[in-house]
Amino acid sequence: MRIAITLLALLITVGAARAKTDIGDIPPDDLGTDRNGAAVTVSANRGKVVVLSFWASWCTYCRKELPTLEKLQRAAGKAQLEVVGVNFKEDIFLFRKLIAGMKDSQMTFTLDRKGELGKQYGLHGLPFLVMIGRDGRIAHLHTGYDEKMLDQIIDELNGLLAAPAAVASSAAP
Repeated sequence: MRIAITLLALLITVGAARAKTDIGDIPPDDLGTDRNGAAVTVSANRGKVVVLSFWASWCTYCRKELPTLEKLQRAAGKAQLEVVGVNFKEDIFLFRKLIAGMKDSQMTFTLDRKGELGKQYGLHGLPFLVMIGRDGRIAHLHTGYDEKMLDQIIDELNGLLAAPAAVASSAAP
């Protein structure tokens, strides 16, 4: 009986460890639906750099990070970069109200109402930034936001944007 319980605990631990993605991993494909109800996936953006920002309306640092990400989206353009703001664990009605206030945004917004996507990425604080390279793999992860981080984030993003798009077609799923 004791061996069975130990084995079960080990299996649960291994399963939980696999749920978290890390640098170099291929991320979960499904990113939810956008404001129009269309499915948003990582694979639909193959060949682009994809930046995910998990955020919530109550998060002060998230509200500072989102306008910066919007500027990056506009500067790089949709052909090269897809910035996805993933609203974390908020009510769909609040999400819709928040997004209505950002109707001129070029970013894509999705809702992770139950936190399942955040759990897959190993989210442990907001904002949580995930950079996915043209090769379809997670390149950089950042928890929190501070203007002091901005130079590093821009350098990392420029490095990913400089990578040839042809690399993505061979490595991405």
